[in-house]
Amino acid sequence: MSKKVAVIVLNYNTADLLDKMLPSIVSSSYNPLRIVVADNGSSDASASIVAKFESVEWLPLGENYGYAEGYNRAIRAVDEPFVVLLNSDVEVTTGWLEPLVEYAEKNNYDALQPKILDYKNRSLFEYAGAAGGFMDVLGYPFCRGRIFDHCEEDKGQYNQPIDIFWASGAALFIRREAFMDAGGLDSRLFAHMEEIDLCWRLQLMGRKIACVPNSTVYHVGGGTLSAQSAKKTYLNFRNSLVLLARYNYGFKAFFKVLLRMILDAPAALLFLGKGRFKDVLAIIRAHWNFILKMNYWLRDQPELDLKKAINTQFRRPIFWEYFARGKRKWDQIQQK
Repeated sequence: MSKKVAVIVLNYNTADLLDKMLPSIVSSSYNPLRIVVADNGSSDASASIVAKFESVEWLPLGENYGYAEGYNRAIRAVDEPFVVLLNSDVEVTTGWLEPLVEYAEKNNYDALQPKILDYKNRSLFEYAGAAGGFMDVLGYPFCRGRIFDHCEEDKGQYNQPIDIFWASGAALFIRREAFMDAGGLDSRLFAHMEEIDLCWRLQLMGRKIACVPNSTVYHVGGGTLSAQSAKKTYLNFRNSLVLLARYNYGFKAFFKVLLRMILDAPAALLFLGKGRFKDVLAIIRAHWNFILKMNYWLRDQPELDLKKAINTQFRRPIFWEYFARGKRKWDQIQQK
């Protein structure tokens, strides 16, 4: 391997995770490899943890810019042709990078993700990416190996590379040139679904995205922001509406956004039944923010042909397949 790769770990007060995960990154067999910890203004012991690793660079960003703008600034600071956006709660395997570089170079792909397994239960696919991300017609993201909250056991059933709609931001391998050409991550989204927004733009630009499962990493999940966080609920529900409005057009966009907002009501009732009142308020806030700031969310969009067919977008509502037809696994719902 001769292509230089920069692995960028974005950090915000996750010193304990850095202490656990950096040894695996440092032990990567790929060469030449640059490892950078880009810090979003942490106040914990992150800097002293990174200082223990001579081969790891510390890049202080000064304040908390969130996932999107934090990575934008970090990627502008490196010049390697390939970069990896890696969460601080991800453990990598020794030879994880070689298959990604080889696949990108041999097949001319611009963005890839490895197979992502659960750090705590290593026989299961992990929620944030599993074996490749997809999107249904109503903007619900799901994965090969994970539909809604159901994560399959990894039995090697998804070990073949496959074109996907979005690559997980937990471990996103991307050509730096493609990242810059697409405009980077949208800092307005702050965090959550910003990698889907980026991948949607890449798709419409004719760029190719895939999952390469012979590269494997392990993701803690919720290590940087708990799955029980109302802030995460707010960002996911708001950003999903933003993406639906951005990448559809005319009446189709109006219809999809309206239907999606109606379908968010059962989710709110589910949170209510669990006593998670902050999450209910988060969904309401997400809807209001989207409606009141629609011009803000939809301005400054790149000129893209939104009518362009995207073969990797799932054309049936995934909630119908899952809840009405009881299909929980990728191989049960994939389109023939």
